[in-house]
Amino acid sequence: MSHNFGKHKIKKRLFFYFLFLFFLPFTAGFLASCGISDSDQTNLPAMTRDPGPQMPAPLPSESHLRAFTTIQNLADADFTPAAAQDIPRNSLTDLSVPTYVTKVEDTYFIVDCYHDQVIYHDNLTDPLTDWQILTDEIDKGHTLASDGTVYLVDDTEGNRILVFEKKEGVFYHTQTLDEAGNRPHYIVYDAPTDTFYVWSSMNGEMYLCRHDPGDPQMYLTQIRTVDALKETYVRSFTINGDDIYFVSGIPGTPAIIQANLSTFAVQKTYPVPDAIAGMVQLTFAKGNCYITVSTDIGGSQDYATIIRAKDLQDLADGNYEDIYNNFIGGGTPYYITQIDNSYYLTEHRIPGHAVWKFNITEDGVGNVEAVY
Repeated sequence: MSHNFGKHKIKKRLFFYFLFLFFLPFTAGFLASCGISDSDQTNLPAMTRDPGPQMPAPLPSESHLRAFTTIQNLADADFTPAAAQDIPRNSLTDLSVPTYVTKVEDTYFIVDCYHDQVIYHDNLTDPLTDWQILTDEIDKGHTLASDGTVYLVDDTEGNRILVFEKKEGVFYHTQTLDEAGNRPHYIVYDAPTDTFYVWSSMNGEMYLCRHDPGDPQMYLTQIRTVDALKETYVRSFTINGDDIYFVSGIPGTPAIIQANLSTFAVQKTYPVPDAIAGMVQLTFAKGNCYITVSTDIGGSQDYATIIRAKDLQDLADGNYEDIYNNFIGGGTPYYITQIDNSYYLTEHRIPGHAVWKFNITEDGVGNVEAVY
Protein backbone atom coordinates (compact mmCIF):
# COMPACT_ATOMS: atom_id res chain seq x y z
CA MET A 1 0.00 0.00 0.00
CA SER A 2 2.72 2.49 0.92
CA HIS A 3 4.72 1.54 -2.22
CA ASN A 4 1.75 2.26 -4.56
CA PHE A 5 1.02 5.46 -2.72
CA GLY A 6 4.62 6.56 -3.28
CA LYS A 7 4.28 5.93 -7.02
CA HIS A 8 1.04 7.85 -7.12
CA LYS A 9 2.69 10.74 -5.24
CA ILE A 10 5.63 10.86 -7.69
CA LYS A 11 3.28 10.84 -10.70
CA LYS A 12 1.32 13.67 -9.15
CA ARG A 13 4.47 15.73 -8.64
CA LEU A 14 5.60 15.10 -12.21
CA PHE A 15 2.20 16.22 -13.49
CA PHE A 16 2.46 19.59 -11.67
CA TYR A 17 6.10 19.98 -12.76
CA PHE A 18 5.24 19.64 -16.46
CA LEU A 19 2.18 21.84 -15.96
CA PHE A 20 4.49 24.53 -14.51
CA LEU A 21 6.83 24.27 -17.50
CA PHE A 22 3.87 24.59 -19.87
CA PHE A 23 2.66 27.85 -18.29
CA LEU A 24 6.13 29.35 -17.65
CA PRO A 25 6.34 31.33 -20.95
CA PHE A 26 2.88 32.81 -20.35
CA THR A 27 3.85 33.76 -16.80
CA ALA A 28 7.04 35.46 -17.97
CA GLY A 29 5.09 37.43 -20.55
CA PHE A 30 2.58 38.52 -17.95
CA LEU A 31 5.29 39.68 -15.54
CA ALA A 32 7.03 41.60 -18.32
CA SER A 33 3.81 43.41 -19.15
CA CYS A 34 3.51 44.47 -15.48
CA GLY A 35 7.16 45.52 -15.12
CA ILE A 36 9.16 48.51 -16.37
CA SER A 37 9.05 48.95 -20.11
CA ASP A 38 12.00 49.99 -22.26
CA SER A 39 10.56 53.48 -22.53
CA ASP A 40 10.19 53.73 -18.74
CA GLN A 41 13.81 52.67 -18.29
CA THR A 42 15.00 55.89 -19.88
CA ASN A 43 13.76 57.82 -16.86
CA LEU A 44 15.86 55.82 -14.42
CA PRO A 45 19.46 56.70 -13.48
CA ALA A 46 21.76 54.93 -15.94
CA MET A 47 24.19 53.87 -13.23
CA THR A 48 21.55 52.04 -11.19
CA ARG A 49 20.47 49.68 -13.95
CA ASP A 50 22.03 46.40 -14.98
CA PRO A 51 21.50 46.71 -18.74
CA GLY A 52 22.26 43.08 -19.55
CA PRO A 53 23.12 41.81 -23.01
CA GLN A 54 19.63 42.31 -24.47
CA MET A 55 18.75 45.74 -23.05
CA PRO A 56 21.61 48.28 -23.18
CA ALA A 57 21.31 51.41 -21.10
CA PRO A 58 19.96 54.41 -23.04
CA LEU A 59 22.64 56.65 -24.45
CA PRO A 60 22.72 60.27 -23.25
CA SER A 61 21.60 61.42 -26.67
CA GLU A 62 18.47 59.26 -26.39
CA SER A 63 17.43 60.41 -22.93
CA HIS A 64 18.60 63.77 -21.64
CA LEU A 65 17.39 67.06 -20.21
CA ARG A 66 19.34 69.23 -22.63
CA ALA A 67 22.44 69.18 -24.77
CA PHE A 68 25.44 71.41 -24.23
CA THR A 69 25.66 74.28 -26.72
CA THR A 70 28.27 73.73 -29.43
CA ILE A 71 30.87 76.49 -29.69
CA GLN A 72 32.95 74.85 -32.39
CA ASN A 73 33.14 71.37 -33.89
CA LEU A 74 36.65 70.11 -34.41
CA ALA A 75 35.40 67.62 -37.01
CA ASP A 76 34.00 70.33 -39.30
CA ALA A 77 35.67 70.65 -42.67
CA ASP A 78 36.18 74.39 -42.17
CA PHE A 79 37.85 73.98 -38.74
CA THR A 80 41.29 75.60 -38.74
CA PRO A 81 43.68 74.19 -36.11
CA ALA A 82 45.97 76.47 -34.15
CA ALA A 83 49.70 75.93 -33.78
CA ALA A 84 50.75 74.77 -30.32
CA GLN A 85 53.37 77.51 -30.09
CA ASP A 86 50.69 80.14 -30.67
CA ILE A 87 48.74 79.26 -27.50
CA PRO A 88 49.16 82.15 -25.01
CA ARG A 89 51.56 81.60 -22.13
CA ASN A 90 50.81 82.51 -18.55
CA SER A 91 52.37 85.90 -17.85
CA LEU A 92 51.89 85.75 -14.07
CA THR A 93 54.70 84.68 -11.76
CA ASP A 94 52.46 83.62 -8.90
CA LEU A 95 49.11 81.96 -8.20
CA SER A 96 46.16 83.78 -6.67
CA VAL A 97 43.97 81.46 -4.59
CA PRO A 98 44.69 78.29 -6.57
CA THR A 99 42.00 75.72 -5.89
CA TYR A 100 42.79 72.57 -7.87
CA VAL A 101 45.74 70.63 -9.29
CA THR A 102 45.25 67.58 -11.47
CA LYS A 103 46.92 65.57 -14.20
CA VAL A 104 45.31 64.06 -17.30
CA GLU A 105 47.56 61.72 -19.26
CA ASP A 106 50.86 63.66 -19.50
CA THR A 107 49.50 67.15 -18.78
CA TYR A 108 49.20 68.99 -15.45
CA PHE A 109 46.48 71.57 -14.83
CA ILE A 110 46.16 74.25 -12.16
CA VAL A 111 42.94 76.15 -11.60
CA ASP A 112 44.14 79.65 -10.68
CA CYS A 113 40.85 80.80 -9.21
CA TYR A 114 41.37 84.51 -8.48
CA HIS A 115 43.34 84.99 -11.69
CA ASP A 116 40.27 83.67 -13.52
CA GLN A 117 42.18 81.12 -15.53
CA VAL A 118 43.23 77.49 -15.90
CA ILE A 119 46.82 76.85 -16.92
CA TYR A 120 48.58 73.67 -18.09
CA HIS A 121 52.07 72.31 -18.58
CA ASP A 122 53.97 69.02 -18.87
CA ASN A 123 55.69 69.26 -15.47
CA LEU A 124 55.45 70.86 -12.03
CA THR A 125 59.01 72.13 -11.84
CA ASP A 126 59.22 74.82 -14.52
CA PRO A 127 58.34 78.45 -13.67
CA LEU A 128 54.67 79.36 -13.92
CA THR A 129 55.49 81.64 -16.84
CA ASP A 130 56.30 78.51 -18.88
CA TRP A 131 52.73 77.28 -18.47
CA GLN A 132 50.10 77.87 -21.16
CA ILE A 133 46.54 79.11 -20.70
CA LEU A 134 43.74 76.62 -21.21
CA THR A 135 41.10 79.27 -20.64
CA ASP A 136 40.67 82.75 -19.18
CA GLU A 137 36.94 82.83 -19.98
CA ILE A 138 35.96 81.91 -16.43
CA ASP A 139 35.07 83.95 -13.37
CA LYS A 140 36.44 82.31 -10.20
CA GLY A 141 36.51 78.74 -11.53
CA HIS A 142 37.42 75.98 -9.09
CA THR A 143 37.98 72.58 -10.73
CA LEU A 144 38.72 70.64 -13.91
CA ALA A 145 37.73 67.03 -14.65
CA SER A 146 38.31 64.80 -17.65
CA ASP A 147 37.56 61.33 -18.96
CA GLY A 148 40.35 61.60 -21.53
CA THR A 149 37.97 62.73 -24.28
CA VAL A 150 36.51 65.94 -22.89
CA TYR A 151 37.72 68.35 -20.21
CA LEU A 152 35.09 70.10 -18.07
CA VAL A 153 35.82 73.34 -16.22
CA ASP A 154 33.40 75.13 -13.89
CA ASP A 155 32.83 78.84 -14.40
CA THR A 156 31.63 79.39 -10.85
CA GLU A 157 30.41 82.98 -10.92
CA GLY A 158 29.12 82.60 -14.49
CA ASN A 159 27.03 79.54 -13.57
CA ARG A 160 28.44 77.71 -16.58
CA ILE A 161 30.34 74.58 -17.50
CA LEU A 162 32.91 74.89 -20.27
CA VAL A 163 33.99 71.87 -22.29
CA PHE A 164 37.37 71.55 -23.97
CA GLU A 165 38.75 69.02 -26.42
CA LYS A 166 42.35 68.33 -27.32
CA LYS A 167 43.55 68.01 -30.91
CA GLU A 168 47.18 67.79 -31.99
CA GLY A 169 48.37 69.07 -28.63
CA VAL A 170 46.04 72.08 -28.54
CA PHE A 171 42.95 72.55 -26.35
CA TYR A 172 39.80 74.11 -27.81
CA HIS A 173 36.66 75.39 -26.11
CA THR A 174 34.01 73.34 -27.92
CA GLN A 175 30.84 73.36 -25.77
CA THR A 176 29.13 75.25 -22.96
CA LEU A 177 26.35 74.44 -20.53
CA ASP A 178 24.70 77.65 -19.35
CA GLU A 179 22.46 77.97 -16.28
CA ALA A 180 24.29 75.21 -14.41
CA GLY A 181 22.79 75.86 -11.00
CA ASN A 182 24.06 78.43 -8.52
CA ARG A 183 27.87 78.74 -8.43
CA PRO A 184 28.97 75.33 -9.76
CA HIS A 185 31.98 74.62 -7.63
CA TYR A 186 33.25 71.08 -7.98
CA ILE A 187 33.37 68.56 -10.85
CA VAL A 188 34.33 64.89 -10.66
CA TYR A 189 34.39 62.31 -13.43
CA ASP A 190 33.38 58.91 -12.02
CA ALA A 191 34.51 56.09 -14.31
CA PRO A 192 32.27 53.30 -12.89
CA THR A 193 29.15 55.31 -13.72
CA ASP A 194 30.71 57.03 -16.77
CA THR A 195 29.33 60.32 -15.47
CA PHE A 196 30.57 63.81 -14.72
CA TYR A 197 29.10 65.02 -11.42
CA VAL A 198 28.86 68.84 -11.30
CA TRP A 199 28.01 70.30 -7.89
CA SER A 200 26.00 73.52 -7.64
CA SER A 201 27.45 74.73 -4.36
CA MET A 202 24.70 77.09 -3.17
CA ASN A 203 21.43 75.19 -3.68
CA GLY A 204 22.07 71.48 -3.14
CA GLU A 205 21.83 70.48 -6.80
CA MET A 206 23.99 67.96 -8.63
CA TYR A 207 24.15 68.07 -12.43
CA LEU A 208 24.89 64.70 -14.05
CA CYS A 209 26.52 65.03 -17.47
CA ARG A 210 27.55 62.38 -20.01
CA HIS A 211 28.40 61.82 -23.66
CA ASP A 212 27.92 58.90 -26.02
CA PRO A 213 30.87 56.54 -26.59
CA GLY A 214 33.07 57.89 -29.36
CA ASP A 215 31.20 61.20 -29.51
CA PRO A 216 32.32 64.24 -27.46
CA GLN A 217 28.88 65.93 -27.54
CA MET A 218 27.92 66.46 -23.89
CA TYR A 219 24.42 66.15 -22.44
CA LEU A 220 22.86 67.07 -19.13
CA THR A 221 21.17 63.79 -18.25
CA GLN A 222 19.84 64.43 -14.76
CA ILE A 223 19.60 66.93 -11.91
CA ARG A 224 19.47 65.60 -8.38
CA THR A 225 18.85 67.52 -5.20
CA VAL A 226 19.91 67.09 -1.59
CA ASP A 227 17.09 68.91 0.19
CA ALA A 228 19.07 69.32 3.41
CA LEU A 229 21.67 71.41 1.53
CA LYS A 230 19.40 73.72 -0.46
CA GLU A 231 20.37 76.81 1.56
CA THR A 232 23.90 75.86 2.55
CA TYR A 233 27.21 76.70 0.88
CA VAL A 234 28.89 73.30 0.41
CA ARG A 235 32.26 73.30 -1.29
CA SER A 236 32.63 69.68 -2.44
CA PHE A 237 31.63 66.04 -2.31
CA THR A 238 33.50 62.73 -2.26
CA ILE A 239 32.46 59.59 -4.12
CA ASN A 240 33.52 56.47 -2.27
CA GLY A 241 32.23 53.23 -3.78
CA ASP A 242 28.43 53.28 -3.79
CA ASP A 243 28.28 56.29 -1.48
CA ILE A 244 28.68 60.02 -1.89
CA TYR A 245 29.69 62.29 0.99
CA PHE A 246 28.95 66.02 1.22
CA VAL A 247 31.17 68.02 3.55
CA SER A 248 29.76 70.35 6.14
CA GLY A 249 28.85 73.81 4.90
CA ILE A 250 27.57 77.11 6.23
CA PRO A 251 25.06 78.31 7.25
CA GLY A 252 23.07 75.40 8.59
CA THR A 253 23.55 72.52 10.98
CA PRO A 254 27.25 71.50 10.84
CA ALA A 255 27.42 67.93 9.57
CA ILE A 256 28.81 65.63 6.89
CA ILE A 257 26.07 63.90 4.92
CA GLN A 258 26.46 60.40 3.51
CA ALA A 259 24.05 59.49 0.70
CA ASN A 260 23.54 56.67 -1.76
CA LEU A 261 25.24 57.48 -5.08
CA SER A 262 22.47 55.90 -7.15
CA THR A 263 19.53 57.61 -5.47
CA PHE A 264 21.04 60.46 -3.42
CA ALA A 265 18.93 59.24 -0.50
CA VAL A 266 20.57 60.35 2.74
CA GLN A 267 21.84 57.37 4.72
CA LYS A 268 23.80 58.90 7.60
CA THR A 269 24.58 62.28 9.09
CA TYR A 270 27.79 62.93 10.99
CA PRO A 271 27.59 66.05 13.21
CA VAL A 272 30.74 68.17 13.47
CA PRO A 273 31.83 70.92 15.89
CA ASP A 274 31.21 74.57 14.99
CA ALA A 275 34.97 75.19 14.72
CA ILE A 276 35.25 73.00 11.60
CA ALA A 277 31.79 73.65 10.11
CA GLY A 278 33.04 75.40 6.94
CA MET A 279 34.75 72.39 5.39
CA VAL A 280 36.35 72.25 1.97
CA GLN A 281 36.97 68.60 1.18
CA LEU A 282 36.98 65.06 2.59
CA THR A 283 39.64 62.56 1.49
CA PHE A 284 39.72 58.90 2.49
CA ALA A 285 43.31 57.61 2.54
CA LYS A 286 45.19 54.80 4.28
CA GLY A 287 42.38 54.05 6.73
CA ASN A 288 41.91 57.67 7.83
CA CYS A 289 39.71 60.64 6.98
CA TYR A 290 41.55 63.82 5.95
CA ILE A 291 39.50 67.01 5.91
CA THR A 292 40.50 70.50 4.81
CA VAL A 293 38.68 73.27 6.65
CA SER A 294 38.25 76.84 5.42
CA THR A 295 36.20 78.48 8.19
CA ASP A 296 34.28 77.97 11.38
CA ILE A 297 30.49 78.24 11.49
CA GLY A 298 30.77 82.04 11.52
CA GLY A 299 32.90 82.17 8.37
CA SER A 300 36.22 83.07 9.99
CA GLN A 301 39.32 81.79 8.18
CA ASP A 302 41.21 81.99 11.46
CA TYR A 303 39.95 78.44 11.97
CA ALA A 304 41.31 77.16 8.65
CA THR A 305 43.18 73.90 9.10
CA ILE A 306 43.61 70.27 8.08
CA ILE A 307 42.41 67.50 10.37
CA ARG A 308 42.68 63.73 10.43
CA ALA A 309 40.23 61.33 12.07
CA LYS A 310 39.95 57.58 12.20
CA ASP A 311 36.20 57.64 11.68
CA LEU A 312 33.68 60.33 10.78
CA GLN A 313 31.74 59.46 13.92
CA ASP A 314 34.68 60.72 15.97
CA LEU A 315 34.30 64.30 14.74
CA ALA A 316 31.30 65.21 16.91
CA ASP A 317 33.33 64.51 20.07
CA GLY A 318 36.32 66.45 18.84
CA ASN A 319 38.27 63.21 18.51
CA TYR A 320 40.49 64.29 15.62
CA GLU A 321 44.06 65.48 15.09
CA ASP A 322 45.09 68.84 13.66
CA ILE A 323 47.86 68.14 11.14
CA TYR A 324 48.16 71.56 9.50
CA ASN A 325 51.56 72.18 11.07
CA ASN A 326 52.96 69.72 8.50
CA PHE A 327 52.32 72.47 5.93
CA ILE A 328 53.55 75.39 8.07
CA GLY A 329 49.95 76.38 8.84
CA GLY A 330 48.38 79.80 8.99
CA GLY A 331 46.90 79.77 5.52
CA THR A 332 43.69 78.35 4.12
CA PRO A 333 43.99 74.84 2.67
CA TYR A 334 41.67 73.92 -0.15
CA TYR A 335 41.35 70.84 -2.37
CA ILE A 336 43.52 67.73 -2.14
CA THR A 337 44.10 65.58 -5.22
CA GLN A 338 46.04 62.39 -5.82
CA ILE A 339 48.39 62.33 -8.81
CA ASP A 340 50.34 59.16 -9.47
CA ASN A 341 51.68 58.10 -6.05
CA SER A 342 51.60 61.50 -4.36
CA TYR A 343 49.01 63.95 -3.04
CA TYR A 344 48.75 67.65 -3.82
CA LEU A 345 47.20 70.43 -1.75
CA THR A 346 46.23 73.91 -2.89
CA GLU A 347 46.42 76.69 -0.34
CA HIS A 348 46.00 80.45 -0.14
CA ARG A 349 46.85 83.32 2.20
CA ILE A 350 50.55 82.28 2.39
CA PRO A 351 52.79 83.84 -0.28
CA GLY A 352 55.07 81.28 -1.89
CA HIS A 353 53.14 78.30 -0.60
CA ALA A 354 50.26 77.84 -3.06
CA VAL A 355 50.73 74.19 -4.04
CA TRP A 356 52.11 71.44 -1.83
CA LYS A 357 53.18 67.88 -2.64
CA PHE A 358 53.12 65.20 0.07
CA ASN A 359 52.63 61.52 0.83
CA ILE A 360 50.05 59.80 2.99
CA THR A 361 50.97 56.59 4.80
CA GLU A 362 49.31 54.63 7.59
CA ASP A 363 51.38 56.74 9.99
CA GLY A 364 50.17 60.03 8.57
CA VAL A 365 51.53 62.82 6.35
CA GLY A 366 55.16 62.87 5.20
CA ASN A 367 57.63 64.12 2.58
CA VAL A 368 55.92 67.52 2.45
CA GLU A 369 57.37 69.99 -0.02
CA ALA A 370 56.21 73.27 -1.53
CA VAL A 371 55.82 73.09 -5.33
CA TYR A 372 54.71 76.67 -6.10
